[in-house]
Amino acid sequence: MFGKIKQTLIALLMIPAGIINAQEPLRLTLEEAVKMAMEKNTSILNSKIDLEMSERKIRETIAMGLPHLDLKSAYTFLPKVPTMTFGFPSDDPNAPPPEPIELGVKHNVTTDITASQLIFNGSYIVGLQATKVLQNLAVQNDEKTRLDVNESVINTYQMIQLAEESVNILQQNLDNVLKTKSEISEMYIQGFMEKTDVDQLEVTANVLRNSLKQVETNIDMAYRLLKIQLGIDESVPVAVADSTESYESLMLQSDQIITEEFMLEKNVDYKLVQTSKQLAELNVKNEKSSYLPVITGFYNYTHKMNAPAFDFAPKNIFGINMNLPIFASGQRKALIDQRELEVEKSENTRLFVSNSLVMQANQLKSDVEIKAEKYKNQKQSKELTDEIYQRTLEKYRQGMATSLDLANTQNQYLGNLTSYYQYMFDLQGAITKLEKLYNINQVTQ
Repeated sequence: MFGKIKQTLIALLMIPAGIINAQEPLRLTLEEAVKMAMEKNTSILNSKIDLEMSERKIRETIAMGLPHLDLKSAYTFLPKVPTMTFGFPSDDPNAPPPEPIELGVKHNVTTDITASQLIFNGSYIVGLQATKVLQNLAVQNDEKTRLDVNESVINTYQMIQLAEESVNILQQNLDNVLKTKSEISEMYIQGFMEKTDVDQLEVTANVLRNSLKQVETNIDMAYRLLKIQLGIDESVPVAVADSTESYESLMLQSDQIITEEFMLEKNVDYKLVQTSKQLAELNVKNEKSSYLPVITGFYNYTHKMNAPAFDFAPKNIFGINMNLPIFASGQRKALIDQRELEVEKSENTRLFVSNSLVMQANQLKSDVEIKAEKYKNQKQSKELTDEIYQRTLEKYRQGMATSLDLANTQNQYLGNLTSYYQYMFDLQGAITKLEKLYNINQVTQ
């Protein structure tokens, strides 16, 4: 038998450590979770692709103004080659007639090499300016995406923290009730208590069990959501490593954030509307540039594999092309007017967003103040109802309180406990929203 045990231990030691620990959860602090999301979240990965595309767009636009070289080759076949006879008929009847001269070849391969260079194009100049603005727009969209992901990860992480702490407290209460039930059952057997008292405690225990089950289900769903936000596979177990914030820490955060001054220029939504206005102004420039000429230079080289005897086409050609719009029946003017109206709209939007953000900042400040006060009062209510419940439970054990008294105080305590965690979550969420609006304390890299 000892030989089998020894073999089993040796087999276990030979298993790689990674396999033994395969089911250990990935424990993440809040900062680690946010940083992981910044690298693996699907929305952020797509945002990175948009940034790459904007950089490629700049290269594409620049290349439009650089030299272009094209090669074209063609094969031709003439079933009947045209001919022409040169010379005058001879007076000598025995003289041979003039030889016809072929003006082409039956089979030929022609190769053209063309080099072109843009010399002047107003739209190209505006396009170069627009690509830089478009890149700024992509950067700002990426920043907005990261702020959104940052907020969602923080909210989910804090939700899990509060739910897990709630489970611990509910489990402690269930243990206390079961202990009391065991004591009361013993007293019932001895004839000192009624069966109603035992049944009431069982009902109380079932209420706690149901609450525990509901919270555990919510935790499971929250972890699934967190994995999606972090870009982690569903099969990977994850656990939060940070404990819930202390009352003092949360109140300090709320006091600090409401003293911060709102800087409109730091807000990403305001940056986006400013960039949109810049693009609208560039559209006006682009339409105005349509009045200007487009000038290009070119060089063309042609090579024929089988040149005919008489070929007057030059091999080398240099030239300049110019395209100058002259008259379009007011079409260009109408387009410019439309683009200028779009600039006016974008300015109206900028002012609207500016005023809305200032109002939102004031509203969120008020929310933080109100929710901090609610959280403070609810903390006191939770502590008081906990003390009342513990005293009633002790009185019940001593026969000085009824089962109805115990049930009422327990329901009161559970209600205040639920409200306490809800107010804590609400305050944390309000602080996170205000920090996002201010664009401070944000992990976006």
